[in-house]
Amino acid sequence: MSFKNICDQERQKDILQRAIQTERMAHAYLFYGIEGIGKKTSARIFAKALNCREGGIDSCDECPSCVKIDRNTHPDVITIEPKGTFIKIEDIRNLHGQSQFRPFEGKKRVFIMVDADRMNNPSANALLKTLEEPNPSNILILVTSRPYLLPSTILSRCQKLRFNPIQKEKISRFLKEKAVVDRNMADVLASSSRGSIGKALRMMEETSLLFKNEVIEMIAAWDVDKNPLGFLTFADALGDGKKVVWERLDILKNWYRDMLVYKETGETISLIHQDIIPITKKYSDMLTGSDILRGITIIEQAARAIDQNANKQLTLESMMFKLLGMAVGTPQSCDMRVM
Repeated sequence: MSFKNICDQERQKDILQRAIQTERMAHAYLFYGIEGIGKKTSARIFAKALNCREGGIDSCDECPSCVKIDRNTHPDVITIEPKGTFIKIEDIRNLHGQSQFRPFEGKKRVFIMVDADRMNNPSANALLKTLEEPNPSNILILVTSRPYLLPSTILSRCQKLRFNPIQKEKISRFLKEKAVVDRNMADVLASSSRGSIGKALRMMEETSLLFKNEVIEMIAAWDVDKNPLGFLTFADALGDGKKVVWERLDILKNWYRDMLVYKETGETISLIHQDIIPITKKYSDMLTGSDILRGITIIEQAARAIDQNANKQLTLESMMFKLLGMAVGTPQSCDMRVM
């Protein structure tokens, strides 16, 4: 793959290719944005272009350097990923040691740190030493979907490159061209992905559409008048693993987004969850626009709290209690007190 294969992200590609052309690369980059939009892929393509023996601003995909990078065997392109919960301090120390030397065979040694936000404090402090003593023949690329978890001392030493959500139409076209899905399924996946090709592929490959259907069924079963506690039992049904909870909270947030769109426009054509429009209308009519926006904030705060290892059950119950409070007319604070 080369820069021309990256979907969207034209500004980001232009910045990186111009840096190669002018030979004015930063010693450290931060590639950030939602998951599944090509940050890690772009980092590897940047590394390929930097080391390509053809010497242009894009990789040729054919020279020995490009082939080795594609096969993960190039000695000067090193990927660091979490092993377990965190990125190990030993890996950061190894990175620092390697960064003291010139590349073995390439033009630039490139370190790609995936999920860089998953460094603990000792690892982050060890990385800071490398950032404070940059070697001009080395480039560090931090990749994250949660830049707010990185220390400001690290953020301030990186050139930041924000990757944008991909247009729904482009995701749908990509799925139809690259995957065995029909037009309708591609459109559904693209709408549910919220701008992430990776998420669209995950939903296709990991039966996330089943998750969506389960969440939608639970939403459809809510009846505040007859069973207000149905909101609270929903917290128990959101799942155990972080990944499952994140997916389902995202579905819930998308539903609140649908309510807001309907509240403001009265139109249903752009709603994501076309299969529960009557339920969306009902709850949209029950809530004010401010309530719906507050609901989105509550869901986002819950997702972030769980991401930061808050007690999942208490966080979800608190979230649902606050959403229930708005549905039955009881004002609730948006603060997450159970983190």
